[in-house]
Amino acid sequence: MDILVPVITLGLMGLLFGVGLALAAKKFCVANDPRLEAIYGKLPQANCGACGMPGCMGFAEGLIEGRCTLAHCSVSTEDALKAIAGILGIELKTKIKAAAVLHCYGGSVRAKDKGTYRGVRDCVNANLIMQGQKLCAYGCIGFGTCAQVCPFNAIVMNEEDLPVVNEDKCTACGKCVAVCPKKLFSLIPKKHKVYVACSSHDSGKDTKTTCSTGCIACRLCEKACPFDAIHVIDNLAIIDYNKCTSCKKCVAVCPVKIIKTRE
Repeated sequence: MDILVPVITLGLMGLLFGVGLALAAKKFCVANDPRLEAIYGKLPQANCGACGMPGCMGFAEGLIEGRCTLAHCSVSTEDALKAIAGILGIELKTKIKAAAVLHCYGGSVRAKDKGTYRGVRDCVNANLIMQGQKLCAYGCIGFGTCAQVCPFNAIVMNEEDLPVVNEDKCTACGKCVAVCPKKLFSLIPKKHKVYVACSSHDSGKDTKTTCSTGCIACRLCEKACPFDAIHVIDNLAIIDYNKCTSCKKCVAVCPVKIIKTRE
């Protein structure tokens, strides 16, 4: 009899707390937007982070809450984006397809080394030690950190220790742009077929001492362009893609062959 009272008391307290928790859960529960799973299902679930959100689920939540737009996702296919736009009830703006290009053509064959690097084969770490092992302070270090961070295996290192971008796989996520300590990558719309494979701002004379394929600021490209789309600025040829028609006349006249075409 003595134990019956505490047992009943505990039972009543448990029932009371249970009812309280049930009422609290019902009152304070956050209802999931039914669009969330539908949008997430259309996303690639690559979780690359290129959109600036914490994974594809975070991106889906951001779309619903208005913290980001479909333009932030460079990975999804156009069909997927159209489907998501339909779920959100918005109009999808035409997306210009882009891919990464490397503004360097030095590598282990044409660019000279100033010494032997024996540290961790990582471009970011190597750049902290006298800006890497290359004589050209602007050139590709060649340890493939860009290829390692690419979530789509769109970059491979060739036999000359230069990264090569596979445009069919490249989604223009920008990971390579962000990680390269020399800032050698840029995202260029695929419709533009011409780019400058050099980033050196040294004088022509100094460039020749460090790399056989660096821009020598000869300005032949300037003179050949009928659209005023390329100019040598601070010893480096720069293309204005608002004017460039990819006529490739600059490619033909470049004596060091660092103005290249994308196939």
